[in-house]
Amino acid sequence: MGNQCFAVTESDSIAHIVLNRPDELNSMTPDFWRELPQLVDEISNRGAARAIVISSTGKHFTAGMDLSVFTGGALDDNSEVEVGRARSVFRYNVLHLQDTFNALERARMPVLVATQGGVVGAGVDMITACDMRYATEDSWFCIHEINIGMTADVGTLQRLPKIIPEGIARELAFTGDRMPAARAKEVGLVNEVYPDQDTMLEAVMDVAARIASKSPLAIHGTKETINYTRDHTVADALQYIAAWQTGMFQPTDMIESFGAKAEGREPQFDDLPEIHTGL
Repeated sequence: MGNQCFAVTESDSIAHIVLNRPDELNSMTPDFWRELPQLVDEISNRGAARAIVISSTGKHFTAGMDLSVFTGGALDDNSEVEVGRARSVFRYNVLHLQDTFNALERARMPVLVATQGGVVGAGVDMITACDMRYATEDSWFCIHEINIGMTADVGTLQRLPKIIPEGIARELAFTGDRMPAARAKEVGLVNEVYPDQDTMLEAVMDVAARIASKSPLAIHGTKETINYTRDHTVADALQYIAAWQTGMFQPTDMIESFGAKAEGREPQFDDLPEIHTGL
Protein backbone atom coordinates (compact mmCIF):
# COMPACT_ATOMS: atom_id res chain seq x y z
CA MET A 1 0.00 0.00 0.00
CA GLY A 2 1.27 3.46 -0.88
CA ASN A 3 1.83 6.35 1.46
CA GLN A 4 -1.34 7.93 2.81
CA CYS A 5 0.21 11.17 4.05
CA PHE A 6 3.17 11.91 1.79
CA ALA A 7 4.27 12.27 -1.81
CA VAL A 8 7.95 11.49 -2.40
CA THR A 9 10.20 12.30 -5.34
CA GLU A 10 13.95 12.07 -5.80
CA SER A 11 15.95 14.02 -8.37
CA ASP A 12 19.52 15.31 -8.66
CA SER A 13 20.45 13.62 -5.36
CA ILE A 14 17.69 15.47 -3.46
CA ALA A 15 14.78 13.58 -1.89
CA HIS A 16 11.62 15.69 -1.59
CA ILE A 17 9.02 14.58 0.97
CA VAL A 18 5.71 16.46 0.72
CA LEU A 19 2.93 16.41 3.33
CA ASN A 20 0.01 15.66 1.07
CA ARG A 21 -3.31 15.94 2.94
CA PRO A 22 -4.13 19.63 2.38
CA ASP A 23 -7.88 19.25 2.83
CA GLU A 24 -7.23 17.89 6.34
CA LEU A 25 -4.62 20.61 7.06
CA ASN A 26 -1.94 17.90 6.97
CA SER A 27 -2.85 16.77 10.47
CA MET A 28 -0.71 13.93 11.80
CA THR A 29 -2.78 10.75 11.73
CA PRO A 30 -1.52 7.34 12.89
CA ASP A 31 -0.41 6.74 9.26
CA PHE A 32 1.77 9.87 9.48
CA TRP A 33 3.65 8.59 12.52
CA ARG A 34 4.23 5.24 10.82
CA GLU A 35 5.14 6.49 7.36
CA LEU A 36 7.53 9.38 8.07
CA PRO A 37 10.27 7.44 9.90
CA GLN A 38 10.01 4.62 7.38
CA LEU A 39 10.50 7.07 4.51
CA VAL A 40 13.36 8.95 6.13
CA ASP A 41 15.16 5.81 7.30
CA GLU A 42 14.82 4.25 3.84
CA ILE A 43 16.25 7.35 2.14
CA SER A 44 19.08 7.54 4.66
CA ASN A 45 19.90 3.84 4.48
CA ARG A 46 19.88 3.78 0.68
CA GLY A 47 22.36 6.66 0.56
CA ALA A 48 21.60 7.88 -2.97
CA ALA A 49 20.13 11.19 -1.79
CA ARG A 50 22.49 13.77 -0.36
CA ALA A 51 19.84 16.10 1.07
CA ILE A 52 16.20 15.78 2.10
CA VAL A 53 13.69 18.59 1.64
CA ILE A 54 10.35 18.48 3.45
CA SER A 55 7.51 20.74 2.35
CA SER A 56 3.74 20.74 2.51
CA THR A 57 0.57 21.52 0.61
CA GLY A 58 -2.47 23.70 1.16
CA LYS A 59 -3.07 26.59 3.51
CA HIS A 60 -1.08 25.23 6.45
CA PHE A 61 2.09 23.22 6.83
CA THR A 62 0.40 21.11 9.49
CA ALA A 63 -2.33 21.41 12.10
CA GLY A 64 -0.35 19.05 14.32
CA MET A 65 -1.53 15.86 15.99
CA ASP A 66 -4.72 14.47 14.52
CA LEU A 67 -7.47 13.74 17.02
CA SER A 68 -7.58 10.12 15.82
CA VAL A 69 -4.24 9.50 17.52
CA PHE A 70 -5.89 10.20 20.87
CA THR A 71 -9.28 8.64 20.23
CA GLY A 72 -8.47 5.63 18.06
CA GLY A 73 -6.46 3.66 20.58
CA ALA A 74 -3.11 4.51 19.00
CA LEU A 75 -1.78 5.90 22.28
CA ASP A 76 -3.68 3.93 24.89
CA ASP A 77 -5.74 0.80 24.33
CA ASN A 78 -4.95 -0.91 27.64
CA SER A 79 -8.05 0.04 29.64
CA GLU A 80 -8.42 -3.53 30.92
CA VAL A 81 -4.81 -3.72 32.12
CA GLU A 82 -3.65 -2.84 35.64
CA VAL A 83 -2.91 0.88 35.72
CA GLY A 84 0.85 0.68 36.36
CA ARG A 85 1.31 -1.77 33.51
CA ALA A 86 -0.89 0.28 31.21
CA ARG A 87 1.12 3.42 31.96
CA SER A 88 4.37 1.59 31.21
CA VAL A 89 3.03 0.75 27.76
CA PHE A 90 1.91 4.36 27.28
CA ARG A 91 5.51 5.45 27.89
CA TYR A 92 6.70 3.27 25.02
CA ASN A 93 3.99 4.70 22.78
CA VAL A 94 5.26 8.22 23.52
CA LEU A 95 8.83 7.10 22.80
CA HIS A 96 7.56 5.68 19.49
CA LEU A 97 6.12 9.07 18.55
CA GLN A 98 9.38 10.78 19.53
CA ASP A 99 11.32 8.39 17.31
CA THR A 100 9.34 9.60 14.29
CA PHE A 101 11.16 12.90 14.51
CA ASN A 102 14.39 11.42 15.83
CA ALA A 103 14.62 9.85 12.35
CA LEU A 104 15.15 13.35 10.94
CA GLU A 105 18.16 13.85 13.20
CA ARG A 106 19.70 10.43 12.61
CA ALA A 107 19.41 10.68 8.80
CA ARG A 108 22.88 10.66 7.27
CA MET A 109 22.11 13.71 5.14
CA PRO A 110 20.81 17.17 6.12
CA VAL A 111 17.05 17.69 6.31
CA LEU A 112 15.69 21.07 5.18
CA VAL A 113 12.07 21.97 5.96
CA ALA A 114 10.02 24.63 4.16
CA THR A 115 6.85 25.81 5.90
CA GLN A 116 3.79 27.81 4.92
CA GLY A 117 0.84 28.91 7.03
CA GLY A 118 0.44 27.37 10.45
CA VAL A 119 3.01 25.09 12.06
CA VAL A 120 1.03 23.88 15.03
CA GLY A 121 1.79 21.63 18.00
CA ALA A 122 3.60 18.52 16.79
CA GLY A 123 4.55 20.53 13.71
CA VAL A 124 6.97 22.47 15.92
CA ASP A 125 8.31 19.17 17.28
CA MET A 126 8.89 18.13 13.68
CA ILE A 127 10.67 21.21 12.36
CA THR A 128 12.97 21.52 15.38
CA ALA A 129 14.35 18.06 14.53
CA CYS A 130 15.35 19.28 11.05
CA ASP A 131 18.74 20.77 10.24
CA MET A 132 17.50 24.00 8.65
CA ARG A 133 14.13 25.72 8.59
CA TYR A 134 12.64 28.13 6.04
CA ALA A 135 9.27 29.86 5.97
CA THR A 136 6.89 31.95 3.91
CA GLU A 137 5.78 35.34 5.19
CA ASP A 138 2.42 33.91 6.22
CA SER A 139 3.96 31.18 8.38
CA TRP A 140 3.40 31.12 12.11
CA PHE A 141 4.51 28.73 14.84
CA CYS A 142 2.57 27.66 17.91
CA ILE A 143 3.34 25.26 20.77
CA HIS A 144 -0.36 24.46 20.92
CA GLU A 145 -0.19 21.67 23.49
CA ILE A 146 -0.37 24.12 26.39
CA ASN A 147 -3.62 25.49 24.94
CA ILE A 148 -5.30 22.07 25.19
CA GLY A 149 -4.07 21.23 28.67
CA MET A 150 -1.02 19.11 28.05
CA THR A 151 2.76 19.34 28.05
CA ALA A 152 4.48 19.04 24.67
CA ASP A 153 6.26 15.69 24.68
CA VAL A 154 7.62 14.84 21.22
CA GLY A 155 10.73 17.05 21.08
CA THR A 156 9.86 20.75 21.12
CA LEU A 157 10.76 21.37 24.76
CA GLN A 158 14.03 19.50 24.33
CA ARG A 159 15.19 21.00 21.03
CA LEU A 160 13.69 24.49 20.78
CA PRO A 161 15.66 25.99 23.73
CA LYS A 162 18.85 24.95 21.90
CA ILE A 163 17.75 26.71 18.71
CA ILE A 164 16.38 30.02 20.05
CA PRO A 165 17.01 31.92 23.31
CA GLU A 166 15.66 29.95 26.26
CA GLY A 167 13.50 32.78 27.57
CA ILE A 168 11.72 33.10 24.22
CA ALA A 169 11.23 29.33 24.06
CA ARG A 170 9.74 29.39 27.55
CA GLU A 171 7.38 32.22 26.63
CA LEU A 172 6.09 30.29 23.61
CA ALA A 173 5.73 27.09 25.63
CA PHE A 174 3.95 28.72 28.57
CA THR A 175 1.60 31.01 26.61
CA GLY A 176 0.78 29.02 23.49
CA ASP A 177 1.05 32.27 21.52
CA ARG A 178 1.70 32.32 17.80
CA MET A 179 5.14 33.41 16.61
CA PRO A 180 4.97 35.01 13.14
CA ALA A 181 7.60 34.24 10.51
CA ALA A 182 9.38 37.60 10.83
CA ARG A 183 9.87 37.07 14.56
CA ALA A 184 10.92 33.46 13.96
CA LYS A 185 13.71 34.68 11.67
CA GLU A 186 14.68 37.40 14.15
CA VAL A 187 15.24 34.87 16.95
CA GLY A 188 16.87 32.24 14.73
CA LEU A 189 14.10 29.63 14.45
CA VAL A 190 14.09 29.94 10.66
CA ASN A 191 17.00 30.71 8.35
CA GLU A 192 15.07 32.83 5.87
CA VAL A 193 11.56 34.09 5.10
CA TYR A 194 10.15 34.26 1.57
CA PRO A 195 7.13 36.06 0.08
CA ASP A 196 5.45 32.88 -1.20
CA GLN A 197 5.84 29.12 -1.35
CA ASP A 198 7.14 28.90 -4.92
CA THR A 199 9.91 31.39 -4.20
CA MET A 200 10.74 29.56 -0.97
CA LEU A 201 10.92 26.12 -2.57
CA GLU A 202 13.14 27.39 -5.38
CA ALA A 203 15.54 28.87 -2.84
CA VAL A 204 15.48 25.83 -0.54
CA MET A 205 16.11 23.47 -3.45
CA ASP A 206 19.08 25.64 -4.38
CA VAL A 207 20.50 25.27 -0.85
CA ALA A 208 19.88 21.51 -1.04
CA ALA A 209 21.65 21.35 -4.41
CA ARG A 210 24.70 23.13 -3.00
CA ILE A 211 24.79 20.61 -0.16
CA ALA A 212 24.38 17.74 -2.62
CA SER A 213 27.45 18.94 -4.55
CA LYS A 214 29.73 18.33 -1.55
CA SER A 215 31.30 15.09 -0.38
CA PRO A 216 28.41 13.13 1.18
CA LEU A 217 30.78 11.51 3.67
CA ALA A 218 32.06 14.92 4.79
CA ILE A 219 28.47 16.18 5.05
CA HIS A 220 27.52 13.12 7.12
CA GLY A 221 30.43 13.73 9.47
CA THR A 222 29.54 17.42 9.76
CA LYS A 223 25.93 16.65 10.71
CA GLU A 224 26.98 13.97 13.21
CA THR A 225 29.47 16.34 14.81
CA ILE A 226 27.09 19.30 15.08
CA ASN A 227 24.41 17.09 16.63
CA TYR A 228 26.88 15.62 19.11
CA THR A 229 28.30 19.04 20.00
CA ARG A 230 24.85 20.42 20.81
CA ASP A 231 24.46 17.96 23.70
CA HIS A 232 28.07 17.73 24.98
CA THR A 233 30.90 19.91 26.20
CA VAL A 234 33.45 21.39 23.83
CA ALA A 235 36.07 19.01 25.23
CA ASP A 236 33.83 15.98 24.66
CA ALA A 237 32.97 17.14 21.16
CA LEU A 238 36.64 17.61 20.26
CA GLN A 239 37.33 14.05 21.40
CA TYR A 240 34.38 12.86 19.32
CA ILE A 241 35.52 14.50 16.08
CA ALA A 242 39.04 13.18 16.63
CA ALA A 243 37.65 9.65 16.92
CA TRP A 244 35.35 10.21 13.92
CA GLN A 245 38.20 11.42 11.73
CA THR A 246 40.38 8.52 12.79
CA GLY A 247 37.84 6.12 11.38
CA MET A 248 36.07 8.03 8.61
CA PHE A 249 38.52 10.53 7.10
CA GLN A 250 40.14 9.25 3.94
CA PRO A 251 41.90 11.42 1.34
CA THR A 252 39.84 10.20 -1.64
CA ASP A 253 37.26 13.00 -1.66
CA MET A 254 39.84 15.66 -0.86
CA ILE A 255 41.98 14.54 -3.79
CA GLU A 256 38.90 14.65 -6.04
CA SER A 257 38.07 18.17 -4.79
CA PHE A 258 41.54 19.52 -5.55
CA GLY A 259 41.71 17.67 -8.86
CA ALA A 260 38.35 19.01 -10.01
CA LYS A 261 39.33 22.55 -9.12
CA ALA A 262 42.61 22.25 -11.02
CA GLU A 263 40.78 20.85 -14.06
CA GLY A 264 37.98 23.40 -13.95
CA ARG A 265 35.17 20.88 -13.44
CA GLU A 266 32.68 19.94 -10.77
CA PRO A 267 33.91 17.23 -8.38
CA GLN A 268 32.26 13.80 -8.54
CA PHE A 269 31.85 11.95 -5.25
CA ASP A 270 30.62 8.45 -4.56
CA ASP A 271 27.28 8.14 -2.80
CA LEU A 272 27.18 6.91 0.76
CA PRO A 273 27.04 3.11 0.75
CA GLU A 274 23.71 1.48 1.35
CA ILE A 275 22.97 0.32 4.87
CA HIS A 276 21.35 -3.11 4.98
CA THR A 277 19.08 -3.55 7.96
CA GLY A 278 17.28 -6.60 9.23
CA LEU A 279 20.36 -8.79 9.55
